[in-house]
Order: sequence, then C-alpha cells, then structure tokens
Amino acid sequence: MFLRFLIFFVIIVVIEIYFLQAVKTFSRDFTPRNRNIFMYTAYTLFAINFLFGLVGMFYPPPEWHGFFRFISSMFLVLVVCKLFGVSFLIIDDVIRIFRWIFKVVFKIGTTADMTGSGISRIKFISQIAMTFTIIPAISFLYGMVRGAYKYRVHNVKVTAPNLPEAFNGFKIVQISDMHTGSFMSTSPIQKAFGIVMEQKADMILFTGDLVNNVSTETKDFLEEYKKLKAPYGVFSVLGNHDYGDYVTWPTSQEKKENLAALKKVQADSGWRLLLNEHVAIEKDGEKIALLGIENWGGGKYFHRYGKMDLAHKGTEEYKFKILMSHDPSHWDKQVRTEYPDVDLTLSGHTHGMQFGIEIPGFKWSPVQYLYKQWAGLYKQDNQYLYVNRGLGFLGYPGRLGIWPEITVIELSRV
Repeated sequence: MFLRFLIFFVIIVVIEIYFLQAVKTFSRDFTPRNRNIFMYTAYTLFAINFLFGLVGMFYPPPEWHGFFRFISSMFLVLVVCKLFGVSFLIIDDVIRIFRWIFKVVFKIGTTADMTGSGISRIKFISQIAMTFTIIPAISFLYGMVRGAYKYRVHNVKVTAPNLPEAFNGFKIVQISDMHTGSFMSTSPIQKAFGIVMEQKADMILFTGDLVNNVSTETKDFLEEYKKLKAPYGVFSVLGNHDYGDYVTWPTSQEKKENLAALKKVQADSGWRLLLNEHVAIEKDGEKIALLGIENWGGGKYFHRYGKMDLAHKGTEEYKFKILMSHDPSHWDKQVRTEYPDVDLTLSGHTHGMQFGIEIPGFKWSPVQYLYKQWAGLYKQDNQYLYVNRGLGFLGYPGRLGIWPEITVIELSRV
C-alpha cells in the first residue's frame, strides 16, 4: 500500500515540477508583479494538491465526508488536466534526450537546440501546455459545480399501433441512476424531483442504481423519495450498484441485509420494486403490462440477476408491454431476439459517461465505444429502447456536455 502511494506521489511531483516550469516560462514576459502573483498561485495549488494527497494516504476517500470528497476530486481533476497539459513538455524532453543520445553516439549534429531557437520552442510548447491545462480544468470544474445539477427534460414520443386506445397520450416520466451517495445534500434531489412532479406524469419509472454501494446512503433522502407520486404509481428496478457487489463485506449475511434494507427504503417510499415480475396497468378497462427485471449485465463485469422468463410469463394477453431493465445491452443481447413482443424497453446505466457533446443532430461520448445504445431513443423493427442519461453521477463528481436527464415519454397510437 505504501509503495503504491509513494509511486503515485512521485508521479504527482513530476507533473507539478513540469507544470511549474511551464508556468515560469509562460509568465516570463509578464510584469514582475503579475509574474509573482502567477507563480505564487501555482505554488499554492501545488501545496494544496500535495496536502490532499497526504491526507488521502491516511483517510481513503470512501471514509471522507461528501464535502471533502468533492474537494479532493476537484484537485484530482486539476492534476489530470496538468498531466494532459505538460505531456507536451514531457514528449519534447524525451525527443530532445533521444536526439542528444543520437548525437553523442554517432558524433554528429550541433547544439543548436540549446540556443535561442530552442528557447523559442520551449516558450511555444509552454504556451500549449498552459492552454491544454487551463481550458480543460475550467470546463471540468464547471461540470462539478454547475453541470452536475443542470437538469434537462427530454420529451419523447413512442408510437405503437397496438397500443390500447385508453393509453393514447399516456405520459411516463423515467428517471435513472440517482447514485444518492454522491450528493452532499438533499437540495439537488429536491430540485430534480420538483421538475419531475411538474411534468404531471401518469406513471413514474425509476430504472436502477439508487445508491453507489450501500443502503445507508439513503438515510437522509427518504422524505424526498416519498415526494414522487403519480396516479398509476411509482415503479422501480435494481441496477448493478444496488446489490453492494463493489464492497468487501465482512460476511455474506451483511451483504444480504444491505440489499434487504435498500428494498425496504423503496417500499417505505411508496415505490413498487419489480423483481423479475410484471404488473398490469389498467386504464378505462384496458390494460398494458409493465415488466421489471433485476440487473441483467451485458458485459463480463456485470452480474445477470435478471430472469426475463419469470417477468414475461403470463403477459401474452397484453397487447402492449413495457420492460424496465437497467442495462441497455440487455435489449440487443436478449430482448430483441427472444422477446419480440416487448414494445418498449427503458434503461439507464451508461450515464452518457457524464461527458460528451450533444447538439441538434449530433451527439458523441466516449461511452459509445462501449455501448451501442447509450443515450436517447432507438428503434429496431417494432421495438423501442430508451436509454436515460441518468440523474446523478459517479466517479467524476460532475457532468460536462451530457447533462442529468428527466425523460418524459408520451405513448401514442399514431
């Protein structure tokens, strides 16, 4: 453990030394006063980064209060951005070393690289390093302070001619991936749920990952969960993080009790948790089926607790079926091939990687290289899949470009 942290800090020190050199070169044409302010700020950030690193050696992040975890994440973002920026200087130094070795071994070349032209190059590369540090840093810090709470309502219309007439215009609000433990207070959830209730949905569906790891994350949020209400009910399923699989438990019994506690939280909140089962939603004498399964992971790192056969059994009589399944890869790997009568599948899980670009007619995120369906509405033949971008965040405590989502789905016959 100590060796791992020692290596980590050596890397941090190297990054900071390179960054301070870039700052020094970048600011050498400033006035003495401005140069001193610039350098003192850089040294202060270096000291704070180092301090938080030392604290992290004795108090691992999972034990920290949310605020300190947020601050530590902020400085980690700065370190990563510095690494990105100074990589230009590191690459330049590596090239210079190899060129020097080449000249020494073969006794050719000159020392022109160390003259005025070399200094000009260093100045130019330092400017690049500062640019590629400051711009990403400002962007990702914005994502932490504002982007994580920039809730967006996505309106979607799903058309199906087999939809019962009574459900024409039926409105569903989908939320997903709340990750309650990532929030420092209940205020963001209050804001998000306020927007949810403003939509006046007929039914509210939550598609998994209520917590990061443990049920105790919910202890201050129960009253907020209870505020979600809809005429035809609030329903939920479990996501991969809800099972406590990413925690080392002293005993298997404690892990079971954690999951039982999480299920009780949802029941106490008035949510109907669907565990490999279905329910009938009836309106004006007509019915549709709502199926909900436990997490069915498409990748090798995610468990497949879901039992689609159990949830689907007995749904033959319903003309229209909605499936809640946390992981969108389930749609391609099983739903489309084995259950073609499932009209609409609702998923989450990807978060859109909390980073990307979305403009009218174009969207991109690194997560698209891992998941074929990662955000928004997809259709194949007569089957639909909607992937919610998530309400909360995990890992990086923010969002940039891929904002937290509240989905409003209108069912329509035409």
